[in-house]
Amino acid sequence: MVMKLVAIVGMAGAGKSEVARIFEENGFSRIRFGDITDEEVARRGLELNEKNERYVRELLRKESGMAVYARLSLARIDAALKRSSVVIDGLYSWEEYAFLKDCYKDNFCVVAVWASPQTRYLRLVSRLERGLTAEEAASRDRAEIENVNKAGPIAMADFTLINEASPERLRQETRRIIAGL
Repeated sequence: MVMKLVAIVGMAGAGKSEVARIFEENGFSRIRFGDITDEEVARRGLELNEKNERYVRELLRKESGMAVYARLSLARIDAALKRSSVVIDGLYSWEEYAFLKDCYKDNFCVVAVWASPQTRYLRLVSRLERGLTAEEAASRDRAEIENVNKAGPIAMADFTLINEASPERLRQETRRIIAGL
């Protein structure tokens, strides 16, 4: 059986982590690129917040290239693929997409999770973990599009989930994609 690598991409608050959880519930090993940011923020003795996370995300990419998160995760991905298919929670840059596509060819696919800015900002304001104000969310959107090249992977996604309805609808649509893989 050929193992698949599926990357989830979308703007903050779109529902990426929920989709990744559904993949995990269906037998995929889950790797969260954001863990690298969290670990680096902690290593530097900084408070875990949007300002410091953005600083670290952009600094790592400036110092080590835009595909740094994919390169740093490669060993974990390869080890996990020996056991099961893998879902990446939080692909960001075009360069990460291109790096992973070069490595895994047809065994790599991308699922974009889309929700309108209004819907996402409402979710982020009420989120208990990693919540953002509407202003922080809008600023993050801009930074991810302009500084992190996030729009490319969304545009090139093999599947797109529209997450404007109920959580159950998102689960149904995600399970449909999983069944098709």
